[in-house]
Amino acid sequence: MRHFSATSPRRHLRRAGWAALAALVLAAPASAQQRDPAYAAARASGQVGERVDGYLGFPVPPSAEIRRLADDINIKRKAVYAERAQAQAATIEEYAFSAGCQAIARTTAGEKYQAPDGSWQTRTSAAPLRDPRCPAISG
Repeated sequence: MRHFSATSPRRHLRRAGWAALAALVLAAPASAQQRDPAYAAARASGQVGERVDGYLGFPVPPSAEIRRLADDINIKRKAVYAERAQAQAATIEEYAFSAGCQAIARTTAGEKYQAPDGSWQTRTSAAPLRDPRCPAISG
């Protein structure tokens, strides 16, 4: 296994890549951010929340209907992540993580999200707890 120093060209490319991924995630079309009423209700009631890996998770045990809804959204997210990751020469996991960082940042008060330690938190008016590897949010 080859190791790279903190100043290696690969490390610099990764940092630039995170910034590019964050910019693409933030530039998602408005239609992607409009929510199905059932999903909006599940999110508002805390039945689903944003995970750190870019997918929806379940802060409480889900009903079969909620599980199907979240699974469908997660399948669609993975397809988008795969397409965009390929365009950015990133892995799906890297792109999904960056998308998860941004999705958590966009949660609103009362919504659930996964903290870096894996625990489920309820968003308050304060900024959510985000993984230190998350790209900075620009303004």
